[in-house]
Amino acid sequence: MDNHTTSAKVLLNHATTLNLHTGNLVNRSRLKKKCPSSPSEEIQDCVRATLSEWFATIPPPTSPTDLPDTIDCSIPQATEAITPEEREELKVSVKLFICEADLSSIKDAVDKACQALAVSQLDSVIIAPPALPEEVSQTLDNLQPAWSELEGLVQSHKIATIGTSDLDKELLEQLYNWAQVKPSSNQVNLASCCVMPPDLTAFAKEFDIQLLTHNDPKELITAASFQEAVQESTQDLKVADWRLEWVLRYSIIVKSRGIIKAKGYLVHAKRSSLQHVL
Repeated sequence: MDNHTTSAKVLLNHATTLNLHTGNLVNRSRLKKKCPSSPSEEIQDCVRATLSEWFATIPPPTSPTDLPDTIDCSIPQATEAITPEEREELKVSVKLFICEADLSSIKDAVDKACQALAVSQLDSVIIAPPALPEEVSQTLDNLQPAWSELEGLVQSHKIATIGTSDLDKELLEQLYNWAQVKPSSNQVNLASCCVMPPDLTAFAKEFDIQLLTHNDPKELITAASFQEAVQESTQDLKVADWRLEWVLRYSIIVKSRGIIKAKGYLVHAKRSSLQHVL
């Protein structure tokens, strides 16, 4: 086992929080060459590759007191901040996958995205709430707390527009009627319906809601897949107590040309056990 792998294990065994930023995947040749078969495979590959590359660059800690509680893992050369001169030409779109019920994670994710991309505001944020058990249907009561958090971020100018994911016409109408800040978009999974439902299309058209398509699974990355990616990048068996809190996927689009300048992921995970293993 080399020094970098040992350092990785020591750091991970001490830390209680992991912040990971893949950087711009458009420029990361190692990840670009491989075409993932699904969004889930893409994020798992990204976590594995980013951790592996980052751990390969860090020096071994000199003493136990040097060990941080929070690991900020990113690849500087793969990260592109947006300059003020080009900001007007770009649209920054985000989809936020909430894995835990803690709603403070919404503001945390938006703040971290703004910081990573060097912007003061995200142009659009679509929220994907925590996956529900198969037999449980989504309700307005479930959506309201997260939507209220997003509305606060619109009012504080951190986000320009907010959208939803996988709402049928009835639920979209309920949210629209209740919300102070109306949804500007609703994503529809084409795996569940090959054609947009006519009632949803009619409602969206009447109230100027953009209908978008996506192919994300209900759970973007399972706890087991995340732990597997961490384990493979560190050769560490003690990863079962790491849990995902949120995953944020961003894309930066050149408005005039409609091309993707950058895309990437931010991942936030915590250790459920606070017991440090040295």
